[in-house]
Amino acid sequence: MKNFIYKNPTEIIFGQGMIKELVTRVPADKPVLFLYGGGSIKKNGVYDQVRAALAGRNIIEFGGVEPNPQLGTCLKALDIVRRESVGFILAVGGGSVIDSGKFIAAAAYFQGKDPWEIILHKGANITKALPVGVVLTIPATGSENNGNAVISRRDTQEKLMFVSPHVYPRFAILDPAVTLTIPQKQVRNGIVDAFTHVLEQYITYPSSAPLQDRWAESLLQTLAEVGPVTLKDPANYEARATFMWSATLALNYLISVGVPQDWSTHRISVEITALYGLDHAETLAIVLFGVWEYKFKDKQAKLEQYGRNVWQANSAQDAIDRTEAFFRSLGMKTRFSEYKINAEEAGREIRARFTKRGVVFGEHGDITPEAAEKIILMRA
Repeated sequence: MKNFIYKNPTEIIFGQGMIKELVTRVPADKPVLFLYGGGSIKKNGVYDQVRAALAGRNIIEFGGVEPNPQLGTCLKALDIVRRESVGFILAVGGGSVIDSGKFIAAAAYFQGKDPWEIILHKGANITKALPVGVVLTIPATGSENNGNAVISRRDTQEKLMFVSPHVYPRFAILDPAVTLTIPQKQVRNGIVDAFTHVLEQYITYPSSAPLQDRWAESLLQTLAEVGPVTLKDPANYEARATFMWSATLALNYLISVGVPQDWSTHRISVEITALYGLDHAETLAIVLFGVWEYKFKDKQAKLEQYGRNVWQANSAQDAIDRTEAFFRSLGMKTRFSEYKINAEEAGREIRARFTKRGVVFGEHGDITPEAAEKIILMRA
């Protein structure tokens, strides 16, 4: 096991009816930016619960955050934050709303001319941020409990991530009841997203960290068990509660401490989303299996362990096949051709992007731009 330092400052407030706890968490002496997405929170009752909990506060609403949050939208909200001297950001929604809230919070104190520099420096130039609170409505990304954020830029077709300890949410309210009415597609995406988050931290190589391995395996087993239930029985509160908590734990850094991580699937997938507009989970479900095929020998030992302990599989290849069958059972496609995407074209473009940025990645640092192109071609 490698050396590590672990700290997670986000307070988790979990359970039905817990949105009322906002009254004691959101400051009453400062203007609050109430950030949300396309308006679904006005249909499922979340909006009314938030407004009731914050009655009498100086609340400034900003809706319309996109599923892949755009820089331009964030900058419009940033103008309001600066003009109104906002002192707290409340992000109500899924990962996209939370990510935009984090970016706006960091940009509020950014001293440079162009806030996009925060992204280009991957968050290393963040020294301070406004406090952010979260009401989670779509389990998937884990952004409610970490310092990650991903922002898109339409004019350059980029989708890039930054990380900073300064943008951890102060608190995250997780009420499974508010997820009972989200569309099936979002549930499917959330299952695949969370499942892949765990795999990126687990399917690398043996690292003498049995506890982290067991945590990862238990999350994978749980997602495989409750995921289909959440799709077949949308009113099942207990299944939604378990799914919601699993998605949060999948990316709050706990299972990754002291172990090698991959993240090749994510690095390639976000570029596919930026270019073609597929949902993040849809790209993950394609690229993951290309990474595993390309790195089969290096990952074989962990794939065998994963197959044995999660799927009762007989081999590494059997583990791969069972994982793909699980994704497809959720209604997820696993080939570029199923979305009518030309893999050769996508491979060339992404190789060029990675070459321009001079990046390599993977647990061994050997996924080069050329390797990324080959991975994409494997999933044509």
